Amino acid sequence: MEISVSLPPQSTSPTAPAPAPPSPASMGDKRYMILIGLNYMCLFLGSVSSSLLSKFYFNHKGSSRWVSTWVQSAGFPFLLLPIYLPYHLFKCTQRKPFSRFTPKILLLSVMVGFLLGINNLLFSWGNSYLPVSTSSLLLSSQLAFNLILSVIIVKQKTTFSNLNCVVLLTLSSVLLGLQGGGSNTTLQGLNRTKHLIGFFCTLGAGLLFALYLPLMEMIYRKVYCYAMVVEMQLVMEVAATALAFTGMAWDGGFSEMRNESSKVFDLGPRAYWLTVAFNVVTWQLCFLGTAGMIFCTTSLTSGICMTALMAMNVLGGVLVYGDEFGGAKVVSTLLCEWGFCSYVYGIYVNQKKRNEEERAKDKVVNGSQQLQLMEMSA
Repeated sequence: MEISVSLPPQSTSPTAPAPAPPSPASMGDKRYMILIGLNYMCLFLGSVSSSLLSKFYFNHKGSSRWVSTWVQSAGFPFLLLPIYLPYHLFKCTQRKPFSRFTPKILLLSVMVGFLLGINNLLFSWGNSYLPVSTSSLLLSSQLAFNLILSVIIVKQKTTFSNLNCVVLLTLSSVLLGLQGGGSNTTLQGLNRTKHLIGFFCTLGAGLLFALYLPLMEMIYRKVYCYAMVVEMQLVMEVAATALAFTGMAWDGGFSEMRNESSKVFDLGPRAYWLTVAFNVVTWQLCFLGTAGMIFCTTSLTSGICMTALMAMNVLGGVLVYGDEFGGAKVVSTLLCEWGFCSYVYGIYVNQKKRNEEERAKDKVVNGSQQLQLMEMSA
């Protein structure tokens, strides 16, 4: 899908600045909302499904964290469909794939792809040692990191609701870390050390992903259409897959995968490969939805949308796997939701204030125009 926007004519003045890339919101409101809705649907389905499937893999004696890392980016060939089909098959766009894809954008995409590869590995380690509900709540701390890094990288304005959200989400994560593994950790044979490893790996994954969000917002400001977002996502996933492939080759991950499918996975080879395949698809949906939300809105809004899904991940872990949902986790969830709701309310208040200011300006402009007309008629 391409966002086509007519650019204003450039000034002939040598001192005139180059025109900025068009905002995605400059397209029709209906198409813009449809694009946001489709991307959030991808984010919703991908986030919840991938989290549950990753835990399913480890619960049934899957133990390779390299395999869990690899599946998060190995589905990049699916991105070739939205890149090439609109131009070659459907003929619905005149833009050739990878046009305006400069060497600088290529280099940035590869570097961010390696960052995503490290983030995927940390997520796999954390998810293998923690219940889904715990890891999901810990990952909600990425919103706090996201706010801080957005202020530094893309000059995001701080408000009371922003800071309130940071404090509450930080307290939520600390509470989970002090709680320990609970009964689920004991049943899986995990000691306190492994629980702490999972805790810090998950926090590290949240920090790296929070860095990824404002970095991509800064890069997407130079991107002219949604098609380029998908193309950049393809390059990033290729780089992340190359990193995982290297780790698997160095650590014997491919032979471990064959051994797991035939001898270790307690549901049999067919269930093993289906789990891997569905993991590959759902992770692509998750990352594609995230990239689309950053492009259509901001990195902070994208992080907020992901935080809103954490409650669904927690609920999924409790319903599907019977994760413990004791007092500490209930309080942590309430703190998380309190922080999220306070931030949404802050956005509502600020938007209402801006609308009132715009209406006031319109009244002043209309009044001055009417006064000029009266003077001219007199």
